[in-house]
Amino acid sequence: RRSSDLTLIGVIMFARSSAVVFQPQWGQVRNMATLKEITRRLKSIKNIQKITKSMKMVAAAKYTKAERSLKPARVYGTGALALYEKAEIKAPEDKKKHLLVGVSSDRGLCGAIHSSVAKTIKTEIAALSKSGKEVMIVGVGDKLRGILQRTHGDHILLTFKEVGRKPPTFGDASIIATELLNSGYEFDQGSVIFNRFKSVISYKTEDKPIFSLDTVSGSESISVYDDIDADVLRNYQEFTLANIIFYTLKESTTSEQSARMTAMDNASKNASEMIDKLTLTFNRTRQAVITKELIEIISGAAAL
Repeated sequence: RRSSDLTLIGVIMFARSSAVVFQPQWGQVRNMATLKEITRRLKSIKNIQKITKSMKMVAAAKYTKAERSLKPARVYGTGALALYEKAEIKAPEDKKKHLLVGVSSDRGLCGAIHSSVAKTIKTEIAALSKSGKEVMIVGVGDKLRGILQRTHGDHILLTFKEVGRKPPTFGDASIIATELLNSGYEFDQGSVIFNRFKSVISYKTEDKPIFSLDTVSGSESISVYDDIDADVLRNYQEFTLANIIFYTLKESTTSEQSARMTAMDNASKNASEMIDKLTLTFNRTRQAVITKELIEIISGAAAL
């Protein structure tokens, strides 16, 4: 009987030791899988952080060049609008055709640069359509076209791509102005909507007026300029349109680069916070695995 009791005690001890050794193995496997998952996430976030830091440096270099070339470009804008302001040119109320030129670019990762222009254009379309005017859109930049195509595709007259990859030049503005004048759409008045650069961390969506040749020549105040004939006025009108587009392209490019620099800086900071949190979680999980392994060793030794 004594031998049978010893056998029974041995079986019970074997069963207990088996339970002690067998059960925590599943938890260990789960913890190892969690560690691998955290390690994978840490690696991917660190790679993303490298990309965002590089993009911030590139955007900072492009911003410096864009800001340097913005100051002389503003002279084109103020000079082109001087005639409209001095002559007090306004389109008659009975004119129905209105043109909206939205200035954006083809590249993203720059905050609300594109959406702010699109939002302003949508608001203008709603207000002008409500007053019974015909509205058409000229989109400069593929991002703007992508936003407006879904909801206002029937209003789009022209779109221009390959904008924002290189610094804008007056030749680019001349091509846009020429295509606009040769499009066959005889608008009466319009506006160029763009982001005006204010500082490194701020910009403002504004618009500048544009008028057709018939509207300018038919204005009452234009008669104060005695020496302006039809050919001179036509050439000046085409040159004014190119100047305004060139000025808005420069303003929009500077705003885009500053917004991208700010966005990439915020993304790098967010990645650093995520890396810190994941590193803490990884260390805690690894410590829990080591503690469980020690408990298994001690429990197994105690059972023996």
